[in-house]
Amino acid sequence: MVDENKWGILYCPKGGWKNGKRWEKIERALKQYHVDYDFVQSENTGSVERLVRMLINNGYKTIVIVGGDSALNDAVNCLMQLDRQARDEISLGVIPNGVMNDFAHFWGFRENEYEQTIGWLKRRVRKIDLGCIRYTNKNGERCHRYFLNCINIGLIAAIMNLRRKTRHLLGSRTLSFISSFILLIFQRMDYKMHLKINSDEVKRKVMTVCIGNANGYGQTPNAVPYNGLLDVSVVYHPEITQLFEGIYLFVKGKFLNHRSVHPYRTREVIVKEASHALVGIDGRLMKTPVGAYAISVEQEVVNFLIPV
Repeated sequence: MVDENKWGILYCPKGGWKNGKRWEKIERALKQYHVDYDFVQSENTGSVERLVRMLINNGYKTIVIVGGDSALNDAVNCLMQLDRQARDEISLGVIPNGVMNDFAHFWGFRENEYEQTIGWLKRRVRKIDLGCIRYTNKNGERCHRYFLNCINIGLIAAIMNLRRKTRHLLGSRTLSFISSFILLIFQRMDYKMHLKINSDEVKRKVMTVCIGNANGYGQTPNAVPYNGLLDVSVVYHPEITQLFEGIYLFVKGKFLNHRSVHPYRTREVIVKEASHALVGIDGRLMKTPVGAYAISVEQEVVNFLIPV
């Protein structure tokens, strides 16, 4: 077993010729702060859970993911397979290095600011909430999956999927989102949905729904992962001029000001129907659930390293 103070670092390469240089900069910052660590590198997205499980089994109590929202999602789902006592002994941290790093941004972590990030990771541990989707798959099996940031249902799930691809080409977070919007202008824009949120029933055509444990890529900007609640933005189908207004407000961080956005705060959302609507979890497309499904919050279940 390893020293309890030694970090287990999982490096998830983002791709491209800068991979080696990124790790060199991270390594210099770790030495600067006298961090004792071991590191492993993921070969692909499918290897993250296996490597996190390996770090846990080898006794690492601090596990730091050098990656984005999807890698963090895999890590927390691996942690949630442990019993509460074992999970309480482990702290999870992040050095943002993904295509999308929204959960890291929520705490103020930024790409390429390695010295500041590693200095912050040595400061404070906070218990955070996780969202959870419980659903039935196409084989009739009952499944569940946890999320840190958000679940998207409908148009934005498709945009987030496309954005992961365009971000590689365009580099810019905002440009990739806008280009994804434009590419989807002529796609299907609304979905027949039946949602139960608190005492309200939403039964109509809806463009997109975001259920956020954190800021939901700007769609649930007031959500925080430590109040035991989920923020929900239900967006009805706007006119084409309102759609461009919505893009503008999104980029400006004022998404909730749009007239087609209807916000809620709740502990659970029951999706009774969402015909043909794609579902994205922490920016990654998941296989569409069969039939009704429920999304809830579990309070204070994971230790996360945050700035003071």
